[in-house]
Amino acid sequence: MHGLGVFRDPASVAVVGASEDRSKWGHWLAAGALTGAGRRRVHLVSRRGGTVCGQPCATNLRSLDEVPELVVLCVPATHVPEVVTEGLSLGVKGFLGITAGVSDELELARRIRSGGARLVGANSLGIVDTATELCLAWGSFTAGPLAIVSQSGQVGSELALLGERHGLGISRFVSLGNAADVTATELLADLADHSATEVVAVYLENFTDGSLLLRALRGLREVGKPTLLLTVGGSAASTRLARSHTGSLTSPLDVVDAACRAAGVARVSTPSELIDVARALLAARPPHGDRVAIIGDSGGQCGIAADVAHTNRLTVPAFSHDIGVALPAGSAAHNPVDLAGAGEQDIANYARITEAVLRRDDVDAAVLTGYFGRYGLDIPAIGGREVAVAQRIGAAVADAGKPVVVHSMGPDSATAHALWAVGVPTYDRIEAALSALRGLVAFGRPPELPLPYQARPLDALPEGYWETRQVLVDVAFPRGLVVRARAELARAARLTAPYVLKAAWLEHKSEAGGVRIGLATVDQLTAAYDEMSARLGPGDYVVEEQDIRPDTVEILIGARRDPDFGPLVVVGAGGTETELRQDIATELAPVSPATARDMLGRLHCAPLLRGWRGRPAVDIGGLADLVHRMSLLVAASPLVGELELNPVRVGPDGPLAVDALIFPVARQEARHA
Repeated sequence: MHGLGVFRDPASVAVVGASEDRSKWGHWLAAGALTGAGRRRVHLVSRRGGTVCGQPCATNLRSLDEVPELVVLCVPATHVPEVVTEGLSLGVKGFLGITAGVSDELELARRIRSGGARLVGANSLGIVDTATELCLAWGSFTAGPLAIVSQSGQVGSELALLGERHGLGISRFVSLGNAADVTATELLADLADHSATEVVAVYLENFTDGSLLLRALRGLREVGKPTLLLTVGGSAASTRLARSHTGSLTSPLDVVDAACRAAGVARVSTPSELIDVARALLAARPPHGDRVAIIGDSGGQCGIAADVAHTNRLTVPAFSHDIGVALPAGSAAHNPVDLAGAGEQDIANYARITEAVLRRDDVDAAVLTGYFGRYGLDIPAIGGREVAVAQRIGAAVADAGKPVVVHSMGPDSATAHALWAVGVPTYDRIEAALSALRGLVAFGRPPELPLPYQARPLDALPEGYWETRQVLVDVAFPRGLVVRARAELARAARLTAPYVLKAAWLEHKSEAGGVRIGLATVDQLTAAYDEMSARLGPGDYVVEEQDIRPDTVEILIGARRDPDFGPLVVVGAGGTETELRQDIATELAPVSPATARDMLGRLHCAPLLRGWRGRPAVDIGGLADLVHRMSLLVAASPLVGELELNPVRVGPDGPLAVDALIFPVARQEARHA
């Protein structure tokens, strides 16, 4: 973070390329810089001289009466290097690069760093710090608690405008531009002690040096500044090139989501969603869990809310007993709670039911959906009563320590404003209300701390399945042996039939016809070997005892090394239909056994693990421990690019891996080059 103070509160600023033409960047930067003239010295520089915004312009930096701390580069691209050279010779400490198309930006950034200065940009849309009256960007900004760090200047501007529309002002705004020098990680870490910032919004398109980024994001979480990440899906090219199921199944967003969970960050999908969640975070207390009660005055709206809650991965538990408030005939009280006219009978019922629901031990938060907030607009005579009910709901929230989020058909009413004032976020759309609640849930539980680990790394990587079996000492495999000639098949008699025959060197054995199962005798095994070796050629063939235990479930356990965030661990529905099912959970490695168990619980096939239609539950604890140990191994083994056990057949008596692959990082990098 060396030298970033110059981008917060410089003692002096020079705008090089100032212009009197309001259609040009040089005008907006000059005008913005002059708004802070009461706090710092502002210099304007133009080759033509003259005046801009009523202030005389110098023709170059050297003719100024002092050396500016921060220089804004808003000259044609071909002139940028000479301005930088001049500034460095004078002792300038920071450059803000607005100009796009500068040739050899990385070399320019290297020169700036070696000269003891720093560069934000180039191709930046500017910097704003409302706490220090620093405005070096197009447009005007209202002061507030939201900091924006954006790789796209236009997306950052949209966030600022959306925030202003909803009364949410900006504490800091930084457009990274091409980030030739100063990085998003540095700027985010620099916000930790920025007192005006309460919530951080970050838009990133790539995640270079992901481990350092995670450290900065964790730091913001630790000092109570929740961070919201907006990103794009990225290219699927890297997953198409992956050699294992693990690599082909995990998308860029899967990895980003795992990193967000590790850092205690919430990822959002759109700028509007980011602002909705930010407003909720500033108004309400995050819940301790994801169990949501839905309250409404329309069965249809309650049902829609329940569906949207499910889409947002929120739980709507069925109540096991009555909520304790009398409701009209035809109402529903087992979650969702449909008032069925009770609100019209007595508007105070909205508060009574909310109070009752928040007292329940099986509820972490509540959503109120429907007409509440509009009664006062339609019937002004009861507007005061509706506001009083809103204040009573706010008191219930404070007493219970659980949030309530409201979807109202009167989002701009006095009642809606009263709800916001008492810490109850209120939105005009149910999807906005529930995505905001999902964002709150993300900050309700502390992220798992990085897991300290000691594991013996793999110093040399195996070739083929048989060698992989030998190095994975923590994995249980079926009894087996390797054969390289037909005469060696007689040794299979020491194993228990039925047998499985595998071509050990093949990565995807089923697709290549390199595996045969259900071989009941040595004669059948020999015939299968003759056919397979004639077709595939000589090599290591593995004979194993076939796992015929009843009540088993096939699971994939995989790990791979992401170029940005490092080792990942993946669990999913296993077997030959893994890619068809697309049922996976991903986390950064290593993971604790508890996190591994949570990953397994997130799978769509999780009911099979717990016991389905009378079948016994499998050994989930043993399976989670195996996931934990594989995550430790890949985290400790920098040579491992991908590792996969698929399938792992897990039954009530534990997991048994029946295939395994390990690919080195060097081979993976070669494929991705």
